[in-house]
Amino acid sequence: MRKLVVQQWVTVDNIAAEEDGGLSFVDVEPFSETTDPAYKAAMMGLIDSVDTLILGARTYAQSTGWADAEGQGEYGEKLNNLTKYVASTTLTEAPWGDFPAATVTRDPITTVRDLKEQNGQDLWLWGSLDLMQALLAAGAVDEIRLLVCPTSRGKGRRVFEDRQDLKLIQATGFSNGVLLLRYAIIR
Repeated sequence: MRKLVVQQWVTVDNIAAEEDGGLSFVDVEPFSETTDPAYKAAMMGLIDSVDTLILGARTYAQSTGWADAEGQGEYGEKLNNLTKYVASTTLTEAPWGDFPAATVTRDPITTVRDLKEQNGQDLWLWGSLDLMQALLAAGAVDEIRLLVCPTSRGKGRRVFEDRQDLKLIQATGFSNGVLLLRYAIIR
């Protein structure tokens, strides 16, 4: 069975979205000649382990710039070629530049459960905090990857709005100050 892996950028005080919905705390350089090889390997390891990207409508709207693969390197090329689903009650289509369009789903919980039963690599939910929390409440999330930035915000939306038991899988710090925490969901 495929897993649903969620990735969230967070502050050290567990803020995943600032009060205005922004992510100004994510201040990590894109891949370049000077990128920490361990950080790049961790990010490439995730994208190599998935074949499907799940997005909420707002994250989709903010992410279509990735469809310009020029300057995005191997990571951007792989991301653009993933199968994509966008959860939305208003969109009728979800183009992705010159790459195959995303499929719009009005019932993301059923869609994710159906996808998990199919053959393939894991599923990746990128950002999309509302969608993540709905899928978590429905028992559809298997793993959460928190990319913890070395800053705090004090106010904003937290990853977890309620109690959640987790089992640590991995904790890795990188020279750019980011800490990767991987947790399995305990049911």
